[in-house]
Amino acid sequence: MEPLRRRIEHVLGIGALVLLAIGCALVLWPFLSAILWAAVICFSTWPIYRRCERVVGGNRAAAAAAMTLLMVFLVAAPLALLVTALADDITNLAEGITRVLEQGPSAPPNWVKGLPIVGESLASYWENLTHDAPAFIVELKKLTGPVTDIALAGGAAFGIGLLELALSIFITFFLFLHGRRMSSFMRQIGERVAGPRARRLFTVIGMTVKGVVYGMIGTALAQGLLAGIGFWIAGVSQSLLLGCLTFALSFVPGGPPFVWGPVALWLLMQGSVGWGIFIAIWGLLLVSSIDNFLRPYLLNQNSNLPVLLGLFGLIGGVLAFGLIGLFLGPTLLAVAYNLFLEWVAAELEERKQSASPSVAAGHFEASPED
Repeated sequence: MEPLRRRIEHVLGIGALVLLAIGCALVLWPFLSAILWAAVICFSTWPIYRRCERVVGGNRAAAAAAMTLLMVFLVAAPLALLVTALADDITNLAEGITRVLEQGPSAPPNWVKGLPIVGESLASYWENLTHDAPAFIVELKKLTGPVTDIALAGGAAFGIGLLELALSIFITFFLFLHGRRMSSFMRQIGERVAGPRARRLFTVIGMTVKGVVYGMIGTALAQGLLAGIGFWIAGVSQSLLLGCLTFALSFVPGGPPFVWGPVALWLLMQGSVGWGIFIAIWGLLLVSSIDNFLRPYLLNQNSNLPVLLGLFGLIGGVLAFGLIGLFLGPTLLAVAYNLFLEWVAAELEERKQSASPSVAAGHFEASPED
């Protein structure tokens, strides 16, 4: 009777722990992306935090506050500038639409007729709209509806992403403050679950996270900065916004040419042939080519993620986590990919070690007969 009672108590204890774990997961689930991104930021910038801690005389709270403020200036301030630029662009767009509705569309430029295949029909359609105001308004309303819906959905997603980013920066303060204690706690859990291999697995995870953050984000920042500088030199309006767009598309293989290519083409159509050629050369030789040597230099070879998985991580991360998923998705896939490679390598090593004694034993048994 006593063993049965102990067994029932054991089962009830496990059930209570499972229910508790499920409840904690449900409570923390809305904050999962912010917590994960805060952990990635904290781990990647931990060497800077240690230097800051030494500067302030070992005061962890002051060092954590300084690092949090640094994250605000490096992450939140550029996004605030981007939001301001977008707001100005939306205002200008609304004024332009109002002006067009009041005055009607202008005559098509000469280069429209010169377009191959569709030039003549497009110019004729454009001229008909200039003389038929009701038809023009009807056609414009067909475009403004979907564009407005897309803008509202994009604005809502961007706002949610900003809130999650602000929350992750807030969480980094506590991760910096209690980072050593949490690291020791995670190490103890890893050793209990994975045994002696836990230290090696944590090393792989650390190298992967640093490789993805330094490699992917560092390269994207460099490409966005170079693109913005090139647009500013050429006198292109909204060079800051175009540079930020280049940064976002840098995570997609072959993404930056979709920004500087149309800009160069637009300059050529405007008659600025020299500046158009300049942007094309600048984008080809600097913006796009820097990815070929800067990313391998910053990215650890142990954390090199295949292109297809990187693309899946980018798109799936955005769909799953919103704006933060732009960085979090490739990081999570890179960690899983390298842990899988580590597991395969460990299995092969164990097979070699188990096969070596059997081969040696067979050779030892066969030797006396020889």
